Amino acid sequence: MIEIERSVGFLLAKAYQRACALFKEEFDGYDITPQQFGLLGFLWQQDGLSQAELSQRSQIDRTTMGGLIDRLEKEGLVKRIPHPEDRRAYRIVLTEKGRNLNDELSELAKKVIERFISRITPEEHITLLSILEKLRH
Repeated sequence: MIEIERSVGFLLAKAYQRACALFKEEFDGYDITPQQFGLLGFLWQQDGLSQAELSQRSQIDRTTMGGLIDRLEKEGLVKRIPHPEDRRAYRIVLTEKGRNLNDELSELAKKVIERFISRITPEEHITLLSILEKLRH
């Protein structure tokens, strides 16, 4: 008989729930989800990615990505501009408001990560990242 509470899937799901709860605490007052923050993070690294590129990097399907972009666009954080080489596609670019949130939200995200991994050693953190990378692919 499987011990659910010790299964990988259960523990990963619970860890994700805890990470999301910490995110919500730190980001209280900002109308932004962890997924939206991740999208902004990719754009802070490289502004002007297409929706397809964002989907590929984040491993989120294009339909879901479209909804995330719509919400960030509605909040005035990003805008779509025509792709210079593909008339059917758009580049997603940060607005000034979106660019200005980088430092502030990145600091909050660092606090979330610090709180989330506070119970493990730096060596365990490195091991955890390595294992998660392997499981991701």
